[in-house]
Amino acid sequence: MPATKRKLVEAAIRLILARGFTATGVDAICAEAGVTKGAFFHYFKSKEDIGVATLEAWGEFGMSIYSAARAEADPLDQLHRLFDIMENLAAQPGDPLACVVGMTAQEMATASPALRLASHRQFRVWVDFVGGILDEAKRVHPPRVDFDPEEVAWMLHSLWQGSMLIAKTQPDKAMIARNLQHARTYVDGLFAGTVPSRTRDISHNPPTNQKP
Repeated sequence: MPATKRKLVEAAIRLILARGFTATGVDAICAEAGVTKGAFFHYFKSKEDIGVATLEAWGEFGMSIYSAARAEADPLDQLHRLFDIMENLAAQPGDPLACVVGMTAQEMATASPALRLASHRQFRVWVDFVGGILDEAKRVHPPRVDFDPEEVAWMLHSLWQGSMLIAKTQPDKAMIARNLQHARTYVDGLFAGTVPSRTRDISHNPPTNQKP
């Protein structure tokens, strides 16, 4: 991505996280990025256009963090590593954890078909990633109860996105971690009796200073 275009996208991300998509205007993006409106319209046709680019950039950034879960050999360990990553993100100091894709979808899904589809594409990437791990886990560890990996992945993503949304209204950010612990218990329950219970170990996954 050209440097000026990247500055604009990164500026849009910062402003959307702080204000939301609707309250983020083109003038504000240009000021935050330190570029002219002429430069903006050289790369983007509209605010909606940079919104789509912002969702794609955020999704790539997030998946670069989540993909570390694949370092584990066993797919169930990969799932627990994924939960470790999400809990570490939620435990960072400062403002509650937020997701540009979730925020934009919440605001714009009914108003902008382009942003709705772009948001769905990014949600789909996460679901395909986690669903693939769950599918592998079913093959390696015959489950206690049958389940659809894609449906479980959508449920987990809904819990993840919903927890970030609700945590904004509460003084206790630890709610996200507690919800993720319930999700761990649920996933383990799908395989109960076939594999030993796993304990949380985040020593190999220190908190990151960035938020997907």
